[in-house]
Amino acid sequence: MKKLLIDPGVCGFRTLVTASFNEEEDEVTLHVDTGCQHVREMMDALGGTFDSFALCLSRPGQNALYQFAAEHFPPHAACPVLAGIVKCAEAESGLALPRDASFTFEE
Repeated sequence: MKKLLIDPGVCGFRTLVTASFNEEEDEVTLHVDTGCQHVREMMDALGGTFDSFALCLSRPGQNALYQFAAEHFPPHAACPVLAGIVKCAEAESGLALPRDASFTFEE
């Protein structure tokens, strides 16, 4: 099981993603604890279990999370929560190494 804490910045909706992988089914189950109403609604609508390859190895913006967000989220292309959810699923599924990522503004 992998856990990833996402701090998206100014909105303050810190998100904790917990992923567990079912190797027999090649599925990853995600639990997403967040203050963001839009992310909660997305996870309620899509459920928590995904085909690992379809979720993690799709082209940018083409998996179920991004497709849902494109139709239902307010315009906010820079939200890092979706990428973080996929990153946690990748690491748990063995499709990527569990390494931190960050954005840093420089003046």
